[in-house]
Amino acid sequence: MNTWRQVASHRLRAWAARRHGRDSLPIKIHRRRVYILPTRVGLMLAFLLTAMLIAGLNYNSNLGLAFAFLMAGVALVTMHHCNRNLLGLRVDVTPEADAFAGGDAGFRFMLQNDSTVDRRDVEIRCMGGTATRSVLANSTESVLVEVPMAHRGISRIAQFELRTRYPFGWFQAWTYVQGSLTAYVAPSPHGTRTLPRSAGAGSASRSEVRGEEDFAGLRDYEPGVPLKHMAWKVLARGGEAAVRSYTGLAAQPEWLEWTSLAGQDTEPRLAQLCLWVLDCDGAQRVYGLRIPGVEIAPSRGAAHRFACLRALAAFGMAEPP
Repeated sequence: MNTWRQVASHRLRAWAARRHGRDSLPIKIHRRRVYILPTRVGLMLAFLLTAMLIAGLNYNSNLGLAFAFLMAGVALVTMHHCNRNLLGLRVDVTPEADAFAGGDAGFRFMLQNDSTVDRRDVEIRCMGGTATRSVLANSTESVLVEVPMAHRGISRIAQFELRTRYPFGWFQAWTYVQGSLTAYVAPSPHGTRTLPRSAGAGSASRSEVRGEEDFAGLRDYEPGVPLKHMAWKVLARGGEAAVRSYTGLAAQPEWLEWTSLAGQDTEPRLAQLCLWVLDCDGAQRVYGLRIPGVEIAPSRGAAHRFACLRALAAFGMAEPP
């Protein structure tokens, strides 16, 4: 049964993709995009109402017939509300996300409701990740959907769904959105090698630099020194303006190189490099990355970290079209 349902779902998704083509986000859900079918509870209700109608006709029970027609009318109204719960909703999503192998890639969805009617229990399904949120009238809700990523690489998600069973769970309305989402899955960071020092670091003297490692004392204030290095306690006690100085080799760039891990297989090398990238970023060091076919100049910061992790994720794999 599960195999049959998976095949039917796959064919329905493919048919919807051919019918609507690739969508340009953000998109507004119009009437021709919404599909609706009764749930198991709805089918049981339909069977019960049919039995009540037959029994009312056979036994000439006006009360039974009236109740059956009343419930049929309620079911029709419920179907209309379920369909309207998605109709006119605007959807947008961040097209890219970063993750580690074995973790989750978080895609940020935006649901915008421009109508005067609340949209209740709207479920977003995205390749194994789900999240449910209600959107009040004339408001926008942000929804984070975490998609599990088992392997390193570049994973492209061509389609996601919006579903709802509001209000009673008798019907299920859904729509497909042909988006183009990309997850850059870096290797899981682990390894046993210590972080290598940059070339020449062993012979470099521990001269005074404006780094962020070991505290070395105070020096006179000079114009242009960042305020975070000011010795505010000294100034508060009535002393002269002074600046905290540090020693170390923080200014020396670290080169994280593929060749320094000779003898290891590809995936363990990438995992070790990923761990080094995170260690350097956590210590706020200036570092660069060299792997076959890619060289990223030394720098630091969040953008530099993402660039290095994406290079490790894409190693040996083609970019998504």
